[in-house]
This record gives sequence, C-alpha cells and structure tokens, in this order.
Amino acid sequence: TNHGVGEGGIYRERCICSMQAGSQMIKLKGKSKALVRLFYLDEHKSCIRWRPSRKHERAKITIDSIHEVCEGMRTEVFRRFANNNFDPNCCFSIYHGDHVESLDLVSTNGEEARTWITGLKYLLAGISDEDSLAKSGLFQFVQIVCACFLTSCCKWLRQTFSEADKNGDGNLSIGEVLQLLHKLNVNLPKQKVREMFQEADTDENQGSLTFDEFCTFYKMISTRRDLYLLMITYNNHKEHMDLNDLQRFLENEQKMVNVTKDYCKMIINQFEPCSENQTHMVLGIDGFTNYMRSPAGDIFNPEHYQVNQDMTQPLTNYYIASSHNTYLTGDQLLSQSRVDMYAYVLQAGCRCVEVDCWDGPDGEPIVHHGYTLTSKILFKDVIETINKYAFAKTQYPVILSIENHCTVPQQKKMAQYLMEVLQDKLDLSNINVNESRRLPSPEVLKGKVLVKGKKLPANIDADAEEGDVSDEDSGEEDEEEEQQINGDVRCFFLFSNLRIIGLLPLLSCVSKSVQSNDSLCFMQIFFRRRKTMRLSRALSDLVKYTKSVRVHDIETQAYVCSWQVSSLNESLTNQILQLKPAQLVRFNQRQLLRVYSSNYRVDSSNFNPQPFWNAGCHLVALNYQTEGRMLQLNRAKFAVNGNCGYVLKPKCMCKGAFNPMLEDPLPGHRKSQLVLKIISGQQLPKPKDSMLGDRGEIIDPFVEVEIIGLPVDCNKQQTRVVDDNGFNPMWEETLVYTLHMPQIALVRFMVWDHDPIGRDFIGQRTIAFKSMMPGYRHVYLEGMEEASIFVHVAINDITGKVTFIRFFSLLRSHLSLSLFLNLDYPSSGTLNTRNMALRNKFGRSLDGRPNPQWQPLSIPATPVLSRRMNDPDTPSSKDSPFKGRRSQSVPRRHPPLPPNTPHHIRKDFLNQYPLPQCSYSTTNNSVPNNHNLTESESSSLSSLDSLDLSTLPSRFPDNQQQTMGTLQREMNALFEQKMLEIRCHSPLFFGDES
Repeated sequence: TNHGVGEGGIYRERCICSMQAGSQMIKLKGKSKALVRLFYLDEHKSCIRWRPSRKHERAKITIDSIHEVCEGMRTEVFRRFANNNFDPNCCFSIYHGDHVESLDLVSTNGEEARTWITGLKYLLAGISDEDSLAKSGLFQFVQIVCACFLTSCCKWLRQTFSEADKNGDGNLSIGEVLQLLHKLNVNLPKQKVREMFQEADTDENQGSLTFDEFCTFYKMISTRRDLYLLMITYNNHKEHMDLNDLQRFLENEQKMVNVTKDYCKMIINQFEPCSENQTHMVLGIDGFTNYMRSPAGDIFNPEHYQVNQDMTQPLTNYYIASSHNTYLTGDQLLSQSRVDMYAYVLQAGCRCVEVDCWDGPDGEPIVHHGYTLTSKILFKDVIETINKYAFAKTQYPVILSIENHCTVPQQKKMAQYLMEVLQDKLDLSNINVNESRRLPSPEVLKGKVLVKGKKLPANIDADAEEGDVSDEDSGEEDEEEEQQINGDVRCFFLFSNLRIIGLLPLLSCVSKSVQSNDSLCFMQIFFRRRKTMRLSRALSDLVKYTKSVRVHDIETQAYVCSWQVSSLNESLTNQILQLKPAQLVRFNQRQLLRVYSSNYRVDSSNFNPQPFWNAGCHLVALNYQTEGRMLQLNRAKFAVNGNCGYVLKPKCMCKGAFNPMLEDPLPGHRKSQLVLKIISGQQLPKPKDSMLGDRGEIIDPFVEVEIIGLPVDCNKQQTRVVDDNGFNPMWEETLVYTLHMPQIALVRFMVWDHDPIGRDFIGQRTIAFKSMMPGYRHVYLEGMEEASIFVHVAINDITGKVTFIRFFSLLRSHLSLSLFLNLDYPSSGTLNTRNMALRNKFGRSLDGRPNPQWQPLSIPATPVLSRRMNDPDTPSSKDSPFKGRRSQSVPRRHPPLPPNTPHHIRKDFLNQYPLPQCSYSTTNNSVPNNHNLTESESSSLSSLDSLDLSTLPSRFPDNQQQTMGTLQREMNALFEQKMLEIRCHSPLFFGDES
C-alpha cells in the first residue's frame, strides 16, 4: 500500500495532525498508579511529549527510540494492575529505549487509540521505507544517505531552537542565545556574540532571531577551521574544490579507489547548499563540511553494514552473539521476566538465547530464574515471541539454550509447543553423527532454530518415551559450580536449589569471612540435588547438533564428537585460560563452548568478554539488559559482519596451535601499526553525572583511546586537556599503537571532562579495528546526535623489532599546530614549487641531520621533564594554540614492551544500502624490516616521517610518496626545520661545545 498518496496519505496526515493536537490519556505506573496526562506529537514529528511532568523537557520519547507499538493489554504492567477493568480496545503500549521499557497508555475511546497506534506505525514505517528504497546502485545510495543526514541535521537545529525558546514566541532574544551557547559549551566573548547576533538579525523585527536567522547565526559559530584548512590544501588556496580537487582528495586522503567524476558530481549535487556552486560543479566549505560530517565521512567501514565474511565454514569457526538469562529485565533476584526481552535481543543481533524452564500451574511450563523472586512468564509465549522475531533482522540460525527443570509431562508440553509454533523453522536434520565429524555452517542452517539441551543416551531402548540422564553429562548452568576464593579456599554453591531467603545472608557471610580471615583454609557448603533426572524422548529428539555435555577434561575432549556444547562459568573458564590457554584454543576448534556469568553477579553486571574471545570461545553470554562497557564491546565485535550475530574467527584459532597469552603470539607474522591523530571535537555535551555536580561550567575535555585485544596489544593513551571548550576543542595530537593481531582488536574512543578531583565521562564509541576507515574521519559518540571527534587514521604493516622513541615525538606534537599556523605559505603554485620555496628558505635544515661536531646528551627519562623545558623558540603556554594540560587524574599508561623484552549507536543511515561503485583501498603502507618505529604517547601526524635519525625512515615508500596528503608533506618539512632549531639551542639535546 502506498501511504504517501491517495486515501492512505490523507488518513496518515489526519492521524499525525490529531496526535499533534494532543490527547488526554491515562499513563499506568506500577501496580496501582494511574496518571492522567496530555500526550502529543511535537511539531517536528520527532518525539512524543506529555505534560504535566516533573521531568519538564525530559518528559519525551523520541520516535527513533521506539521499538514497537502493541495493541491491547499485552505487557506485565497491564496484567498486574490492581483495578484492571479497562477496555482492551482503548489500551496500547509503546516499547522504547535501550532497556526496552514500556509506556502503557489507556485512551478515552477505541478510535483515539487506533489513531495513535496507526500514526506511530506510520512514523516508524517511514524510516523503514526510506531504508528500503536504496536497492539499485550508486545514485540511490548517495541520495538516501544525504537525505537522511540533512534531514537529521535540520531536525536537530529545529529541536535546539525550540528548546532555547523559553517564552515560546518563535524567536530567540540575545539572552536566550547566550544561555544556549553556554549549554552547547561555546566559550565566546559576549561582545563577539552580540556582533554575530546583529549580523544575523536582518529582518524588521530587530533584537531577536527567527529560525532562519538562527541557522545563519549557528553557521557563523560552527564553521570548521580544521576542515577549511584541509580543503584549501587540495584546492590551491581557492575558496572551493572543483571535480579534480575532490577526486584527488578522495583518492589520496580517504584511500578510495575507482572514484569517477560522476560520483564527485553527485556529492556536489547532494551536499553543496549553494545553487551557484552546484551550477559550476564546485564544493564550498559548507558543502565540504556537510560531506565530511555525513555517514560517508564516518570512521566505520560502510561495507561492514552488510554480511561480508565467509559464512560456509563450520559453526565452530565463528563467534556467536549470545545472551544470558535473556528473559530478565534487571537483576537476577527481584527483576521482571518479560517475553519482550527475546524480541529485543533477537532484533539486536543475538543468536543464542537462554530459556530457563520450570513446572508451572495448570500443567503449563513457565520461564523464570529459579528460587528467586523474579516474575514468571509462560514458555508458550516465549516460543511464540522467538518465532516472530528470530529472523526479523538476519536469517542466520538461532540457538535455544534450554535449561530444563521440568517434570516429564511438562517436558512433553515444551516439545509440543516447539513443534507446533516453530514448525519448519525447527531444525530436525536426520543425519547420523558418524557420517560427519563437522558441524554445519551458518549458511546451511539459514532460517533454522537449533535446540541446545540434554539428550538421552544412545543405549536407551528406542521405544522408551523417557529415560534417565546424568547431571554429569549435562553441563548446564544449574550444575554444582566450583570456585576458588582467597587462594586455597574452595566453595561449592548450588544456586539452583538455594532459596532467595537464604541467599543474601549467605553472600554477606562469605564476603565478611573472606575479608576478616586471611588464614581461612577450607569451607564447603553442600546442597542436596538430584544426580539424575528424567528426560522426555519427545524433547530429547529435538536436540540435534547442540547436545549439552559437561567438561571433564579440556585436553581429551578436544578430540571427541563436535556435535555438542559445553557451558562453563566465567571464573572456571578464566582459570583454564590462565593455566592451559593453548589447550583451550584447541578445545574450541573442535566443539562449541558457552561462557556464562558467575552466580555472584546478582546485579546482572557483565564480565569482560575479550579474554574469552582471545581463546576462541564461541558463545560468550552477556546480560543484554545491562548497558555499559562490556555490552558496547559486544556490539562492536559483531558489527564487523553486518550485525548478523556471527563473526568468523581468525584462521590461527580455527586450525593449528595458538597461544593468546604469549608476548609474541604470531612470530614471523607482520604486525599492524595504527597512527591515530586526534584533531578536534564538535559539540561535546556536559557530562550527565558530574562528580562535583552541575556547577554551570564549560567542560575541559580530553580524549582517551584504548586498544582492546590480545594482552600484548592492550594499550591506552590520551590527549592533553583543552580548557573551557566543549563546542570545538582542538587537540592536534597523534597516538601510535602496535598490534600483533588486529583481526580481533577493538578500538574504544572515550571523551572525558577533566575535574579538579577526577574526571567525568562524556561519551564513547567502540569499533572493531578492521572496521576503521583510513583518512580523515568523524567518530560520532554513541547515543548522541551531533557530538563527535575528528580524527585521521593511518594503518601500516610493520615487521621486525619495535623500539620506542617517545621524547622526539612528544616534542613534535606540542609544536606541530603552532608551526603550521605561523608559517607564511606561498599563496599559489604547485606542490613542488611550494616545497622548493620551503627548501630555499630553510636550506639543508630540512634534512634534519645534526651537525657531527655536536655531542648529544642523554634524553630525559620522563615526558614531564621534556614538557617543562624552557625553549625560547617555543610559544608560551599562554599564547600557544596548544593551551591545555594533561589530566593528572588519568595518568598515561606506557605502551607494552616489545615481544623480545624479558579498547548513538549513532543512527545507522547506511544499513542495507548498496555500496557505491567506487570503493576503498585495503592496501597498507609497509615499513621496512629492522627499523626503529615510534610508539609514542603523543606525537604529531608525521611522527614517523619527520625526524630523520638515520634509522627512522618515512612511513611512505618512495613509490607512494605522491599519494601523501599535501598538508602532511608541508607539515613534515616544517617539523624538520623546527627540530634543527631546537637542537641548536636546547641543552637537553647537545652538550657544551667547550
């Protein structure tokens, strides 16, 4: 049905207009609280608001955050409400947010409820319809990307204008503008703001800005100086880029290949706001800024929005996105169980969900966390939800991890529901185990649901409807769990038979005992449990490739049947990883291994999944209801392959020997070097939860970048602090990392606000190393519309030994920007003529070689000492564009020693879009063997090619020198000249000639 024209379009507009007019509805909270509120759709159609509310402006739900709109009384809130005598036709629920919360509403009549349900579904479908338009090539791809981006920018400006308009008169006074600038962390003198205000105020109504005038004013304060300098280096210092300039920039800096003139024309047509520039086919600073800030300039590789890996290998060769206690919405003891959580995690890309099954009333099996106060849901409802959402986002197989605590009659009911509801989706492959020693591939199992659970042994009579299975063969979470505490203390806890009443005192007792008695040597707690259980044949026969088995011996079991899955808690798996890492990798090459949270994590916190990924563990089960660092790592891990829930493991983990704990895990293999320049930030907000509270101050941001991978690759570095600027801070610092195994590494960007007593978190973005795009890129902070950091990414292949030269690179970073800004460039001429002018001016000083008669002194041991050197040629901190300081609360971590020495969601506009005909070069620059390479704490972009110490070569081989960016080449020459001046004057480098 086409909703855009005809009767469908008219009805849609009626629904939208009615929603914007507002409706009085009842909002349900808890078990008995019903609040009458006025709900309405805002004028930009971007969010639902209500009043009155103590939240004021925060009382809203954005359309983008809505997952689903459900008719009737389907949520737990409706079911548990005390006076539940509402008409189901008047009831509906809106599922929204990261934690899939429900807004439960009751309208005055059924027609009004239908209007809201239809209107919301139209708004949600509008996004999906736009996404589905891009099906046929290059032009549609760019047009939709541009339309979505520019629409998003316009929405943000309108929303910002609306929130700043305190009196609601449709105009902004100078006072309201000043308050808005303070909220946006803009630190400008009031006189300068008034001048720009007057320049933008062009209509007859002097003294206030309309929305169009506000857009003009915002453009004045947001014009990007860093992007302007970048643009003029590629357009011969003109005010625009023509087709040749743009093509050269995309190929040389962004590393795109097969860039055509038609593609460049399309960029200009879509991103250039000036019609005159479009006519002349040139890109001005506004168009260039729009392009660089669009998804086309994002750091994430657009090819990774789709499945891009080989999906025909056995299941044991993949990491599989997995959930722990999927049904819970909060902690493990008191929270609600909801079927909606299955819909949420499946749509988020999870492929292995957990179902804890227990006997319920009236012969109906239920799902909940046993022996706790968590609520209960029907097993049938869970299977129906899984059936609806299992393949909504991806067709690759789903694994149901069944934790079976039911009696045989209710087990038969479970098998019946699985067969009736899932039907042909349920995998019932009739393959003899002896015929194939390998698990099938995700491609073969597309659209199938696998049941993981206990299975009757082969020696049981085939006609028997049930039989005994030993707990020794099950390997499920309710098994007796052995953990080591305080050295030799061993405790055995059986949480499945532990009542909630005794659990809290027990945890408190254990905690106090361990803290107060260091000499405690032995403590055991035993609980009765069944050694065997009765298992229904009907349920057993549904288990094919994923039989649950217990781990008896990590070494001998590595050579048995592949058609089985073992489950280990995080503590035991970590002990095995520390003691037998190579054997654990070998075990994971043969069969599937699931790692789940320790029973002590009653708050549903998550463990770090990376160490287990390093060992090739397939099913690392996390609590999807708990947002935070670990879940962000999980999202970044699986985003690399279209978020389909399956990521191919590195070859070394699939076959042969591999030890992730070694200092050089892959001897003889090339390493990767990441040269990451942190250039600037844009529209960084104030931290939500400041340590010192909201003092109304403008933030002092700094950036921390962490590499998260193998132990030898883990590294964390940070920039300096920029004082009083969250709107457009400039760092211009380079961080260098060496990675032995980049295939599994994650890169985590974090922005902090420096406080006198510590630091406050502002935002983060985590992506896989292999998903990073080269060149100049924006890193948009997750969950924030406009906040980003601007970076330059260069990746080199290196071989040989790696040594560190921190001091010189550190010094260069504090001089780079001031040199670049203060040099008088030739106004015209080619690149070669400008370089010749530099060489004529500075002579052989560009070679950077010290005079042989000078005798160098020893280099200071700490960067702090070098940072405090009193060099007359270096600008003072007061006047320097590098004004700032290191955050004393977050000391740097030095990079690891060399191996031989004893780290919103921004809304995905590119999802499901076909890629343009031009693509990105995947070749890396190679650095020759046996050269010293800088691994600096802070250096300039040219930290590897500006300082010639006879053993330090250029990052680019001679045959690639022409592809280096103009800005980089010019800065390299300037750094060489400045280093010579420092050598001539600084006693830190050379001794007294006498």
